[in-house]
Amino acid sequence: MGKQGSPRSPRPEVQKDGLSSGIKDYKLRSSETGNEPPLGRRISGGDYYWSSKPDKFHGSKYDFGKYGKGNHVGKRHIWIRKHLKTMALMFVFMGFLFLLDSLMISIFDTMNLQRSSTQRKSSGLKEENRVAYARRQSSPVHMYERLLNMASSVLVEKEFKQEPSNLWEEPYQQAAAWKPCADRNVSKSLGGPGKNNGYILVSANGGLNQQRVAICNAVAVASLLNATLVIPRFLYSSVWKDPSKFGDIYQENHFIETMKDEVDIVKELPPDLKSVHFEAIGSLITDEDLVKEAKPADYIKTILPLLLQNRVVHLLGFGNRLGFDPMPFELQRLRCKCNFHALKFSPKIQKVGSLLVRRIRKYDAARSLLDKQLLGNFMSSGNGKIREEITASGPAKYLALHLRFEVDMVAYSFCDFGGGESERRELQAYRELHFPLVIERLKNSKPISPVELRKLGRCPLTPEEAALVLAGIGFKRGTYIYLAGSQIYGGEPKMNPFTTLYPNLVTKETLLTPSELAPFQNFSSQMAALDFIACSTSDVFAMTDSGSQLSSLVSGFRTYYGDGRAPTLRPNKKRVAAILSENNTIEWKSFEERVKKMIEEGQRVRVRGSGRSIYRQPRCLECMCKSN
Repeated sequence: MGKQGSPRSPRPEVQKDGLSSGIKDYKLRSSETGNEPPLGRRISGGDYYWSSKPDKFHGSKYDFGKYGKGNHVGKRHIWIRKHLKTMALMFVFMGFLFLLDSLMISIFDTMNLQRSSTQRKSSGLKEENRVAYARRQSSPVHMYERLLNMASSVLVEKEFKQEPSNLWEEPYQQAAAWKPCADRNVSKSLGGPGKNNGYILVSANGGLNQQRVAICNAVAVASLLNATLVIPRFLYSSVWKDPSKFGDIYQENHFIETMKDEVDIVKELPPDLKSVHFEAIGSLITDEDLVKEAKPADYIKTILPLLLQNRVVHLLGFGNRLGFDPMPFELQRLRCKCNFHALKFSPKIQKVGSLLVRRIRKYDAARSLLDKQLLGNFMSSGNGKIREEITASGPAKYLALHLRFEVDMVAYSFCDFGGGESERRELQAYRELHFPLVIERLKNSKPISPVELRKLGRCPLTPEEAALVLAGIGFKRGTYIYLAGSQIYGGEPKMNPFTTLYPNLVTKETLLTPSELAPFQNFSSQMAALDFIACSTSDVFAMTDSGSQLSSLVSGFRTYYGDGRAPTLRPNKKRVAAILSENNTIEWKSFEERVKKMIEEGQRVRVRGSGRSIYRQPRCLECMCKSN
């Protein structure tokens, strides 16, 4: 079927020879294409051109001249009359096909045009949606725009002013009165005299800091039951995905040697117990057998009979299964000795940890007990004069921040963080996948609104809120900040308010080369150990969640070894929420005063309260000695 607008066949040139020439021309084309023209083909009227003035044809096969003029004309008229009806029908049929052809082409062209337009619109909408989504993803989320603007102006004004001298110091002198002394030796085992009761095998779960607590608790339990402790094992977790063994993180020989006067520790079970099926003999102890923070009496009642009967027990998934109070004095001291003295990081971790600290400080001299305990001999012994000369060209002080704002923490809180409906859907999907039991439990309870949760102090501080607190305390814009922790939820857009106020932000990933980090990449606990070192040895340590294990253990280390010169900042989330709720009206001076008061109250020198973690608050006579 032909297309409208296609080029027409050229009209044949009219010849003087008339009819004979026209017949020859028609027969020639018919012999090439068949007896009849193809269906739907438009035939030019020139193909049937008849001359009104015939001439003689010489040399033609059909020589009409011999019949005479009248005879020739008569036959022509007869032929025309005979075929006139057929010719008319043919022309009508051709016209109909032509119209049909034009109509179909018009319809197809319209459909193609509409389809093309629709595709362009659809493509444009998709592209627009992609751009809008990308814009939403990359646009910074500001929950406190007004306070951020004020903080930015204040930090610019303070940039060239003298920084307060007490900003990097403990505000209370009483902190220096407490000294480390948990390494005092006592009589061997607290279980009383007599033979060894058997072996305790511990499999610790969780990450680096949960495992550390489990090790110290295992030491205390072994002493309590007068048993030999086998070097603890670490369970592989689908969350942490770290196959590290004890010796990959800690120095085994140092651990055994430090505790030898109080607890027997061996690297393996004796041969006759290696093949024991713990569950079959009833020596496999899980969380169902021991309540959380069990008392010493629970171990004596539940574990000791099994130990005496089978010579071995396996504490599976052992973590915080030993309470803090009431607890025998020496048992508490033993836990402190294990945490602060016996557990030293492996040389591999100490070496890279010291490299990390040197690059932050811009010098390589040890300056405190914290450095010596955590970095061993990998930091040179320098004096204050050398340190002062070297640090003149770089930042002499740095603040370490544990910004606990990973997706698990954010999702578990059920709080709102300014990300709108897309954020709510994303966090709900994460909860359903990772916290199904929590979701099920909450179905039977009255939900608490995100606004109320924030008022109650149950929401983790966002990077924006953390930056405002630091600005309120008085840290200048050029403060050198080390950021610890995993990937921040929301990525760069969420961090934008923080980095806008404090651009000098570094991490282990930015300070160490890929080759230096390569041995740790697939070992989350070993990576966490590097953060532990950088946070513990910092001039100031700030946390956003005092309940996290890393923050708790780091603050305890700084209390124990800091000699009153290792300040730790603990914002009260409930008070922060109350202050920030006045974002639209509060003046900066009032904001500063309230933030500083909150921080100073959190730094008061307090003796460990009953039931409080001895790893986080070692200021007690079981762990530290107080001078007059």
